[in-house]
Formats: sequence, C-alpha cells, structure tokens
Amino acid sequence: MSKQGQQTLEQVQQFEGKYPKQIWSLFFSEMWERFCFYGMRGMLVFFMITQLNFAEKEANLQYGATQAFVYAFTFIGGLFADKILGFRKSLFWGGTLMIVGSALLATDPHQFFFFGLAFIIIGTGFFKPNISTMVGELYRSDDNRRDAGFSLFYAGINLGAFLGGYICVAIGKGYMLASVIDEAHRWNVAFGLAAVGMLISLINFHFTKFHLGPIGLKPGHPDAIVKVKELPKWAEYAVYIGTLLLIPLVQIMVSKTEYTDIFMYLIGPLTLIYLFYEMTKLNKVERNKLIAALVFILFSIVFWGIYEQSGGSLSIFAAKNLNDSILGGLFHLDPNGVNNSGGAFFIIILAPIFGLLWIWLSKRKMEPNTIIKFGLGFIFLGLGYYVLFGTKFFAQDGIASLDIFTLALLVITVGELCLSPIGLSIMTKLSPAKLQGIMMGMWFLASAYGQYVAGLIGASMAEAREGDSLADKLITYTDSYKQLGIYSLIAGIVLIALSPIVKKLMSGVK
Repeated sequence: MSKQGQQTLEQVQQFEGKYPKQIWSLFFSEMWERFCFYGMRGMLVFFMITQLNFAEKEANLQYGATQAFVYAFTFIGGLFADKILGFRKSLFWGGTLMIVGSALLATDPHQFFFFGLAFIIIGTGFFKPNISTMVGELYRSDDNRRDAGFSLFYAGINLGAFLGGYICVAIGKGYMLASVIDEAHRWNVAFGLAAVGMLISLINFHFTKFHLGPIGLKPGHPDAIVKVKELPKWAEYAVYIGTLLLIPLVQIMVSKTEYTDIFMYLIGPLTLIYLFYEMTKLNKVERNKLIAALVFILFSIVFWGIYEQSGGSLSIFAAKNLNDSILGGLFHLDPNGVNNSGGAFFIIILAPIFGLLWIWLSKRKMEPNTIIKFGLGFIFLGLGYYVLFGTKFFAQDGIASLDIFTLALLVITVGELCLSPIGLSIMTKLSPAKLQGIMMGMWFLASAYGQYVAGLIGASMAEAREGDSLADKLITYTDSYKQLGIYSLIAGIVLIALSPIVKKLMSGVK
C-alpha cells in the first residue's frame, strides 16, 4: 500500500470475475460525458440549418470541421496527460471546459454558438482519451478479459449517447416536453442538459479516483506508474493558461471551414513525425507494435469517414426523407432522435453480449484476432449501408421507412462493435506505458480525419441535391450510401488479407 492508503497497481489488477469493480464507476463518468457530447453533436446540423440558416452543404462542412477539431484535440490532451497533468487532472480540466461551453450554449445558442463549441472541443480533447487509457490500466498486459472490459465500457459510452442523442434534439425540436418548455427556450434547455450531464460525470469521478490506486496520477508523483522526475508546478499552470488562450483561436478556426483544411493538412504529418521521433527511443519489438497500431489507425480513418455520416448527411436525410413511424406504426418517434441514438441503443443491448462472446470464444481458442475483428467491422458497416440503399425501395413520394432505416443502424452497430471498442483495447495493448496517452490520442486523431472526410462526403451529397424533389434527393442519398457500402466491403477484405503481416508485427499481442 502507498503512504496515501491507496491500492498498488498489482492489487487493482488482481481482481476476480469478468470485470474490475472500478470499471463501473468509470463507466458512469463516461456515460454522462457522452450524454453531454452526443447531445451537442446530435443537435449541430439540424440547429445550424433551422436556427442559423446555414445551407445544407455548409452545415455538413461545418459539422465535419467541428468533429475533426474535437477528435484532433484528443491527441493534444493525451500528450499533456502523458507529460504534465496525468490522466486524472486532464479529465477534470476537460470536463470543466465542457461544462462552461455547454453553459454558454444554454445561455444563448445563437450568439455564443462557436464560442461555446470552442470550449467543448478543447474540453473533450482533455477528457476523452484519458478515461479510456485508465480503463486499459485496470488490466495486466496479458489479461484476456481486457476486450470484454472495453466492450462493457463502450456500452457506458453509448448509454450516454443514447440518452443525450435522443433527448436533447427531441426537446430542441419540440418532440419532448413541448407543453412544459415554451418554443423560444427549447434549444436553451437542450444545450443546458448537456452541461448538467457533464457536471454529474465530474462529481462521480471525484469519488472514483480514490479506488484507482496509482492509475492516472501525474508524472513525477511518488506513486505514479511511470517513474520520471517531478515537473515544476508552473508547467501545470502553463497548460491551463495556454488552453484558455487557445479558445479564441479555436473559435475562429472552427467557424471558418477553410482553416480546417489547413489544420488537417498539418496536424497529421506533424504528429507522425513526433511519433517517429519517440519510436527512435524504443527497441525493435516496441517499434513493430507501434507500426501495427498505425495500420489499425489508418484503416480506422476509412471506417469513421463512412460511419460518421450519422451526424451529417444522415441527419438531413432523417429530417427530410424519413417518416416518424416505427414498428409498423406502433410508435411515432423523432427521426433525427432515432438517427442520433439508434446505434447507441443497439450497442447498449449488444455490447455486453459481444464482451461475453469474446470470453467464451477465447476459452475455446476460437476467438478471432483483432485484425479479423477489424475486417468484420468493415464488412458489417458495408452491409449496413446497403440496407440504407434499400430504403428507396420502400419509399413513397420520397419519404422512406423509419423501420428499414433502423434496421440499417442495427447492422452498422454490429460493425462498430467489432471495431471501435476493440480499437481502444488494442491501442493500450500495443503502446508502451510512457506513450499510452499519445497513442490513444493518435487513435482519436484518426477519428478526426474520419470526421473531416465524412463532412466532405456529406457536403458533396448536399451540393448535388440543390433544387431536387424529395424523391430525387432520396435517390441521390441512397445511391451515395451504396457506393460507401462498396468501399467499406473492399477495405474489410483488404484488411483481412493483411492480417498475417500485421499479426507478426504485433509480436504476440492478442
């Protein structure tokens, strides 16, 4: 035991059963943070079009830019966590910034739209990669229960996404609580709920940290996992002050999408150069593992570029080309709410099943390796987009079935479960301890490029549809989804074919 009475890392990692007890508290914190984030994300495109009078092409580009910056800043957040703040302080600082940003949007979403987004973007960058890294450190490197743990954690992410993704946009549009909240204040309440969710997340983590042992302590702390020289206190304060000084710059960059292009052209090559510099300090086995991690990262860009139509083009498709009838008319739901939260709903149901499935297959030495899981993720994603293509065959006057659309979300979700939680897990497996925050940031930086590409794809669809009828718009969208399905299937087949090479680079990591 440490002098603070905390558990040692070995004691934390020597747990019985399928899951460590700390994962449930981290699950809860992440759930409410995702409520905040996905509540905001689900409102972006619809709010920009209906409240800020953006054209559909402009809204797609703006969505891609916002999401790209969100995930790009996770690399910066991971870097500062590794080198200066530690995971715990990074998480608290990021959550605080997200609360301020959501509160600004709640006060006046029209006037403070980009200012509030700037706080949320940087805050997410400090929060998101670091809680995922702490989950990875609950397990020994050779513990085959890790994938199951990340699948459970991923269910927590999506419980928050389900609640925030549906409730916030449904309140803003008047599908929920319309008799209680007057029309002039619906969007204020919707954005305000995101701030409340983030506050609950931070309160929960305050009590969780006492059960994490040395996990997440800042570099230089006597009990920290990685032993380094303690940094002067001014370094920590410099991060806080520098972050606040960045807010106006991020506001300008995210409000003008041409700056996004410049940023994305620079950030990727610069982070790769930095990573290659860090790799020169490692031995051959560690370098090979990081090369394998880069393969996963590059393919994930393709995956997220296709998958993340959900916040862009699919948001417009849901608003204009879907009815609100589900299960044969048994329920009437907001199509945008279903688009934002349907995938998360299916993950809540399926993620624990997948986690147990991986354990069951592992015991029988039948579990597919991580590369095969990634390949299957692409294949199911492609099949899901083929179902989206099929919505046009069940449409009347350009209005398609919400039931078929929801089925597509189910198939896509199976693909996501094969890739995303496994991706979080494999980043922690392949990264040396001193680079885990950076590599988790690299994983989310790949998501940034995926979001950026998704915005470009969505904008191209919108540009081709100006002045078309609803039926013509439906055909344009669904034919585009068919093409995305083809690209996804090809990527999955290529990745599976590369699996022997990547498996060798992983040097025994399963």
